[in-house]
Amino acid sequence: MATTFSASVSMQATSLVTTTRISFQKPVLVSNHGRTNLSFNLRRTRLSISCAAKQETVEKVSEIVKKQLSLKDDQQVVAETKFVDLGADSLDTVEIVMGLEEEFGIEMAEEKAQKIATVEQAAELIEELMQAKK
Repeated sequence: MATTFSASVSMQATSLVTTTRISFQKPVLVSNHGRTNLSFNLRRTRLSISCAAKQETVEKVSEIVKKQLSLKDDQQVVAETKFVDLGADSLDTVEIVMGLEEEFGIEMAEEKAQKIATVEQAAELIEELMQAKK
């Protein structure tokens, strides 16, 4: 079997959506001892990943995180922001979770709360708990 191809990958981050483009510039040829030939060209494929939580929930979580960590108003905190990148330790993370529970009127199970590392994860868990509450 013979396979030949070349690929290029480019990533472009825009606000809260990351776009990945993959393009194969030469055809791929697969041969099975002369019995079967398969040839195709893949021009462009897009992969978009976005936060499952509502934007308003992400923004509210971001504000609570900024307040709990005493960050400056101009400090950018978005869905992908990791608490540790903001200087938060485990105690800070517990305080963030407590602030989120109070603000949203929910209670997070300890094992789930310990897995929260980003604003996005917190927002998604909050929405999950609020749906279950209804």
